[in-house]
Amino acid sequence: MLVVRRALPPVLLFSLLGFFNPDRTSAVAEPLNNDASSLSSAFAHLNAMVGGRLNLAVPFEQACFSVLDGQHANASAAACADLQANYTDPLYRVTHFSAYMFPQWETCQSSLGTDGCLLDSTNPSNPLAFEGMDCRLGNVPPYYITVRSAADVQAALAFSNTTGVRLSVKNKGHDFSGRSSGRGTLALWTTELRNISYNAEFRPEGCSANTTYDAITTGAGVLAQDVYAFADSVNRTIIGGYHQTVGFSGGYLLGGGHSILSPVYGLAVDRVVEIKVVTPDGVFRTANECQNQDLFFALRGGGGPAFGVVIEATHRTEPQLAIQAAVFSFNPTGTDLADWYSLTIDNALAWVNDGWGGHIMGPTLIYVNPLLNTTAARASMQSAIDFVSARNGTTIVEELPTWLAFFEKYVITAEATVGYERSASSRLLPSRLFTNASTLAQLRSLVADVLPFANPYIIAGTPWLYEPAPGAAGATSVTPAWRDAVWHLLLSTSFEYNDTLAEREGRYRALSAHIQGFRDLAPESGSYFNEGDVYEPDHEVAYWGAENYEKLLAVKRKYDPDHLLDCWRCVGWKGEDDDLYQCHIKL
Repeated sequence: MLVVRRALPPVLLFSLLGFFNPDRTSAVAEPLNNDASSLSSAFAHLNAMVGGRLNLAVPFEQACFSVLDGQHANASAAACADLQANYTDPLYRVTHFSAYMFPQWETCQSSLGTDGCLLDSTNPSNPLAFEGMDCRLGNVPPYYITVRSAADVQAALAFSNTTGVRLSVKNKGHDFSGRSSGRGTLALWTTELRNISYNAEFRPEGCSANTTYDAITTGAGVLAQDVYAFADSVNRTIIGGYHQTVGFSGGYLLGGGHSILSPVYGLAVDRVVEIKVVTPDGVFRTANECQNQDLFFALRGGGGPAFGVVIEATHRTEPQLAIQAAVFSFNPTGTDLADWYSLTIDNALAWVNDGWGGHIMGPTLIYVNPLLNTTAARASMQSAIDFVSARNGTTIVEELPTWLAFFEKYVITAEATVGYERSASSRLLPSRLFTNASTLAQLRSLVADVLPFANPYIIAGTPWLYEPAPGAAGATSVTPAWRDAVWHLLLSTSFEYNDTLAEREGRYRALSAHIQGFRDLAPESGSYFNEGDVYEPDHEVAYWGAENYEKLLAVKRKYDPDHLLDCWRCVGWKGEDDDLYQCHIKL
């Protein structure tokens, strides 16, 4: 039977509202027709299959609006005030399905005006954003399942396979490219997959008895900050991201997963030893170095939900580590900022060879080192200390007893802000740029040229000193450019809540134009799938490399020949004209 894959049309969405909330039946635009009746029955069956956890989405910000989808709605002053007070709080956003960490993906960006339900991120109490404005669901999936088991995912896949309704997958909403939203889709929300356990002798299923790892297993929905606290409680260190609310075994892992400990200990995909996943054919599979090796390869960097919905993953740990932290900041004047970036460029290779990893954003540097003692750490960073001290800045070089201690002291206040409409573009900068006077000069000049547009966000989080294990245990699908990169450089742009389509287009074009200089400087390199340009050219090569992409495409065809799980510029992407991306701007 041929099943046409489609997003649910607006008329049908309105018709199905009564299935979820009888009080809303008065808002039905048209009476149920036979197609809607059949689909309503299919939804009812799906709801029973998932234990009543099929939900109707509502806009995150609707409490502040008195108009909802063109009709009068009851705004709530108390609920609106609470929302406004917490609008940029990641721990608040992560508990709401319709809230995304980058709120432009709550909207239909391809619309001429504002098609969403946003507050003004810079001033959430700004009444111009909501008084008299029409709040719409935008690009938020209208229905979602709160996933608690593999069986829930299997039920959704069967539903999609029968009805043709498109699927989307959301974990925590940390997505730069809108892959976890989707107008008219049925979403799988994996945030409640919160199991976590430790095994000092974890043996991957199907492997011999002498293949064991000291490892922690987490459900896809466990927050990074909770994994760090758990690892600390069992006297271990686990390598992960630079934000409280990243889903540790979700999209972070699937796209590669960099850490400021990656220069020594590798990417997340280097450290995962087993992944349990429901593949698009509805089978709950275990992938590791001993079974389903092709799937294991694809899941270790293939990105997004293209190969299945992850239920849990198991990650190698390290002993509890003392961490040297270097934390510098100053107030720049004149050419200070360009000079500062030049200094960090000149020292980048030496620092990564010493084991440093970290972040540079404008006049702020936060680096960590698990290899040096405090005296050696200070000596390694002396040029930066001298520069910052000469400008009356702050320089701290200190030892923290554990990764958790460092995370709680420095990361939570320095992590990327959320709740603002931002988009990023990135490039991996290879070692050859840092090894001779000519390329160093070109890089310094290029960074200085982009400063009027944006301060480059530098992540020293590449696996520079890490040696992957041989064979299947070390085979990952991220671009090989990661292995020779010294820096991962990002530029970003911001949107306004009331931007027009032309303004949104202009911001995306300007971002792509500014990152182009770094592409031209190192055309042989690549980009990071999780933090790449929404409109990354030649994305197959940029994210994975030509050889890896051919292998990934074969895995996609094997497990998802009918394209039940597609996403923007993921493996097997059929192009921007796919109705799944109707809210993405077509540049």
